[in-house]
Amino acid sequence: MIRLLAFFLSCFIINTSQAQSLGDHIKSRIGIQAYTFRNSFKNDIPATLDTIKQMGLTNLELYTLWDKSASELKQLLDSKGMTCTSLGAGYEDVVSKTDEVGSNAKTLGASYVMVAWIPHPKNGFNAEVVKKAAADFNRAGKILKEKYGVTLCYHNHGYEFIPHDDGDLFDMLAASTDPKWLSFELDLLWAQFPGVEPATLLEKYGPRIKLLHVKDLRVGVKGDFSGGTSTENDVTVGTGQVNIRAVMEAARKAGVAYYYIEDESSRIHQQVPQSLAFLFSL
Repeated sequence: MIRLLAFFLSCFIINTSQAQSLGDHIKSRIGIQAYTFRNSFKNDIPATLDTIKQMGLTNLELYTLWDKSASELKQLLDSKGMTCTSLGAGYEDVVSKTDEVGSNAKTLGASYVMVAWIPHPKNGFNAEVVKKAAADFNRAGKILKEKYGVTLCYHNHGYEFIPHDDGDLFDMLAASTDPKWLSFELDLLWAQFPGVEPATLLEKYGPRIKLLHVKDLRVGVKGDFSGGTSTENDVTVGTGQVNIRAVMEAARKAGVAYYYIEDESSRIHQQVPQSLAFLFSL
């Protein structure tokens, strides 16, 4: 009788989880990459935070501390009822100032440190660069995890998908790094731009992808492996080339922790609310 009751209870839990709409799932994990509001943050941090909160967003991924201490920013975020769950840091800082980055992330209450670029010569991203980056990420990621309790994530920018051996250089980076020390933040635009389906990456790498940059690429834009395109090619989520529904379904299955909207265009005050409305309608 007890076993039968446990069986029916487990079925109820599974059905309840499956019954949750994709939009509701996204609401519980949505955030904003602060770089979206980089121009206004330069002038007035508190007012910009108010603007973001008025849009219904309280979860931030920061890209800088704006010459403030981590504790000062934490106090400001607390006063606004906002949180920082991920802290962006440059490659050199992650490698040579690992303790400082880790301490800042811990003070802010962030669970993740994100690095969004691997230094390399123009058109010179290759296997040797990947080998060095993998060694650096393994070392820094181990310190960040063991000493500060935060997870290091690498954010793709397109050039990682240059073909290599039977796959590409992203595959090489993933294979050359320890999953305990390096996870990934998948930027949807910067997977789509060089011609890779973001949903396919989520299906392939599953739990190693902890974070998403939710952004969409203008229809008709042809990409390459340069890692660069006009910021005006960032369009409202759901109106571009990325199959957002497929991505979000794959992200839910992969167990992605947070989805950060990032929009680098000049139309953020129109597009961010529109992107949110689309995501919540899924």
